[in-house]
Amino acid sequence: MKIDLTDTTASDVNKALVRGRRAIGTPAVGMVLTMVLVTDEENAYDAIRAAEEASHEHPSRMLVVIKRHARSPRERTRSRLDAEVRVGAQTGTGETVVLRTYGEVSDHADSVVLPLLLPDAPVVVWWPVNAPEHPSTDPLGALGQRRITDLYAVENPLEVLSARRRAYAPGDTDLAWTRLTPWRSMLAAALDQARLPVISAAVESEAENPSAELLARWLGARLNVPVERVETAGPVVTGVRLGTAEGEIVIDRPEGPMATLSLPGQPSRRLALKVRPLSELIAEELRRLDADEMYAVALRGETVEKVPAPA
Repeated sequence: MKIDLTDTTASDVNKALVRGRRAIGTPAVGMVLTMVLVTDEENAYDAIRAAEEASHEHPSRMLVVIKRHARSPRERTRSRLDAEVRVGAQTGTGETVVLRTYGEVSDHADSVVLPLLLPDAPVVVWWPVNAPEHPSTDPLGALGQRRITDLYAVENPLEVLSARRRAYAPGDTDLAWTRLTPWRSMLAAALDQARLPVISAAVESEAENPSAELLARWLGARLNVPVERVETAGPVVTGVRLGTAEGEIVIDRPEGPMATLSLPGQPSRRLALKVRPLSELIAEELRRLDADEMYAVALRGETVEKVPAPA
């Protein structure tokens, strides 16, 4: 069911939500959180679709904030809120409200979102693109226990990574870090099997890859060894090499969904290491609502040495 509201208010949106739930016989008590999704018109469709797929695991109320740019001085001074309320099967297992703000109300979108939050439920704020420099002090970001950004959506990810390090607050995380979960799990399992002290490390990836930078910083901080950054043709992270006195521990994934794991004195093995879709990344982040301490460790890790790609 979809209800369109033009030049409306947060109170009218709340009434439409109640009306929609009554019409389809669905209560709101089964929802576990509110997700505030802040995006632009261009990226809204893909982000909403990913969040709605994630809602099958985490039933939630999704509030999508799209700030529309004024086309004239008159539009900049005239405030307006349009809303689209979606309930039922087309919104996953939750409900979705698309809020399009115009004029001065765009500068105070938090005042529109605040009355629509589920009572006594955690709030997660996600910026698929155009995240603020300081997510925790942003008016919308301040509403959330967790704040999700994505370094893959910016032009200069390593520069922005440095800014995120300076602005970090507990509750911040980034999908560039979430993409590393299978790599970190596989590396931890390899070290448990090898039981060898690591004396050096290298992370191989395409140039300027933020996930590779975070992985290198995390390895350096956790293993207390120097970590080289080796540029390859990609795509994304293509390999990790951990040096030991008895040989290298290697995870190699030059392309495709399969990786090769090599341990000293053991035959190589093929393991699944696919690039996960956006919906899986969001679903993973919604499984935990406390501070991601390991992301903080990786974010604040020492700058690692970079090695140019071989000629």
